[in-house]
Amino acid sequence: MTSKLDQIDTSILKELQKDATLSQRELADRVGLSQNACWRRLKALNENGVLIGSTARIAREKLGLSLVVFVMLRTRHHSAEWLQAFRSHVLTIPEVVDFHRIGGDYDYQLKVVTEDMASYDKVYQRLIEKVELDSVTSYFAMEAIAEGRPLPI
Repeated sequence: MTSKLDQIDTSILKELQKDATLSQRELADRVGLSQNACWRRLKALNENGVLIGSTARIAREKLGLSLVVFVMLRTRHHSAEWLQAFRSHVLTIPEVVDFHRIGGDYDYQLKVVTEDMASYDKVYQRLIEKVELDSVTSYFAMEAIAEGRPLPI
């Protein structure tokens, strides 16, 4: 279900995408509301599932996480049991930061963030150890031009 958002809700979401650390007072000032009205809007956005939490963006390079790999997976298995086992297994690998089922030549796409090639090889070994995959193709990012961009609302 798509939530109906008015211009004020959209403004609130745009401001939060820029900086989720804003105080309620700062956010209210930026969108032209009283603090109480802003709080009611935030509460409704949370209750309707539009806002699903708040996270911090981290400079991965500062933590030594300089390798980004897009992993394309193809499988011949599509039973409910296999899919559940596969999904559960992938979600145990913390280096997998994004995980999508996709259409096209591949079935799944993973975004893996890790230190270096040796670390990625360990992730790869973990990935293939418990589930049978038809093919695994890895694409190594050379430069992050844009990551974590705001949603176009």
